[in-house]
Amino acid sequence: MEKRWNILSYNVEKTTYLQNKLKVSSTICKILTQRNYEDYDSSEKYFVPLLTQLHNPFLMKDMTKAVERIKSAISCNEKILVFGDYDVDGTTSVASMFSFLSEIYNQQNLDFYIPHRYREGYGVSKAGIDFAAANNFTLIICLDCGIKSVELIEYANTLGIDFIICDHHLPGNIIPKAVAILNPKQIDCLYPYKDLCGCGVGFKLMTALAINYKLPEDIVYKYLDLVATAIAADIVPMTGENRILAYHGLIKINTNPLPGIKALMELGGISKIMTITNVVFIIAPRVNAAGRMDDAKKAVQLFIEKDTDKAKAFAEMLHIDNKERKEADSSITEEALQIIKDSTLLQNKKTCVVYSEHWHKGVVGIVASRLIEHYYKPTIVLTKSGDYIAGSARSVPGFNLYEAIYECKNLLMAYGGHFAAAGLTLAPENLIAFTNKFEKVVSATINPELLIPEIIIDAEINFDEITENFYSIICRMEPFGPENMRPVFITRKCTDFGYSKILKEAHIKFVLRQKETVMNGIAFNMHEKFSLLTNQKEVDIVFSIDENEWQGNKNLQLKIIDIRSSEA
Repeated sequence: MEKRWNILSYNVEKTTYLQNKLKVSSTICKILTQRNYEDYDSSEKYFVPLLTQLHNPFLMKDMTKAVERIKSAISCNEKILVFGDYDVDGTTSVASMFSFLSEIYNQQNLDFYIPHRYREGYGVSKAGIDFAAANNFTLIICLDCGIKSVELIEYANTLGIDFIICDHHLPGNIIPKAVAILNPKQIDCLYPYKDLCGCGVGFKLMTALAINYKLPEDIVYKYLDLVATAIAADIVPMTGENRILAYHGLIKINTNPLPGIKALMELGGISKIMTITNVVFIIAPRVNAAGRMDDAKKAVQLFIEKDTDKAKAFAEMLHIDNKERKEADSSITEEALQIIKDSTLLQNKKTCVVYSEHWHKGVVGIVASRLIEHYYKPTIVLTKSGDYIAGSARSVPGFNLYEAIYECKNLLMAYGGHFAAAGLTLAPENLIAFTNKFEKVVSATINPELLIPEIIIDAEINFDEITENFYSIICRMEPFGPENMRPVFITRKCTDFGYSKILKEAHIKFVLRQKETVMNGIAFNMHEKFSLLTNQKEVDIVFSIDENEWQGNKNLQLKIIDIRSSEA
């Protein structure tokens, strides 16, 4: 599938000014100004994120109310229930808050609750509130959900149960009647940073409590590895406070991780320094698998466990769940691809809706993402759920999937989500009508360009600029994530140096020359591009810079993302 190359523009004056201040490569300064770091002070804070740069938690709306309600509960010996969602953000939020409260309050008056993905669904559940009522809990601290649970929190109020909501999702028109709502996305919340994840909002509440109780900062910082895990998994912008928390959370992961994090690292075979990428691909899937395949409660048990051997046992459970998840994901993806391959109609549509009643509900969202890798268009994967059909939708970048599903709401029983991902439930008799309506809505609204994959390129460079010093500065730009992605470069007019070859029938090992400089590179699953090299014509390449270690020797290499003829 051919891709669009989008080379970002930059401001020459701002780049020159910054280069004079920082005395580093012009290319690095281009990228910094593109990311809105335009002077010495902002660049220094970017390269050296400090915990002292975090905002005062009491700037967040309702923070004082939340702290006072928790203090009142502790002084009156009330029972407190920590409630959170079943994904990584929710389980890390619950684990950190429960562990923190256990240090300042009698653990016999504390418990946590994670709703079951299939029996209770996302967010605050009636079953959870009933559990609280039956066990005499009078305060629920709700994390990573709750901002839209208006009726359920009203129900809790009738039972004498107060709610403190720590959420980061967009509020609806009606706000729940909770004792306190901590959510920077509230219109009237003046908190300076708006993009915290759920665990980040919980961290701010813990920080406020620590300040109020005059506790040492370390009592909160010991959970930074959980916060970093949530930031990585929830794909929130890697800017501002998120970047500071992720930066220091990674330091903790690599020096003194919680037993549960350490156990997951060992099972994932991590022997080198953990990066955000490792967290996303090693830690997060195992945690998410608990909720997808079974019960996410054991993810919290893993994170709060202090005994190393017990933590390993919980990690092994998650590891087994993840293995089952991968098997289900792989087989369902294969079946779905075959359905599309066998249908010319599906291939020619601007959307992809596939259904099979035996597919596992817990992995349909992952499968939708896999299908987009092959057929780049808004995709919905559906399966049977009781008497109904339910599933997950994923979008291509730039297209508002939620709005498209909203236009089909008359054919749905339930739906929810955001710009890039959504979930939905419908009656079986409406499947064909929904499929046709969704195709009609998307076809009428999507920009055709969005159906062609796009590669965002930060800057054009020559091979002679790629030095150890240049690479070391790029490494200091970590942790990478949305709005601070690993830099991607383009180099033009390269030629094969004569040693390039195909590896394992799928990958290409490049040895390329540009002018007088030779660079090695690796391109995964791009064997079909090998013919571009054999005729000795010049090619343009898009890549990120990596370090390859072999037999104790480290060398810079290019991780090639795309290649095309320079004549194209």
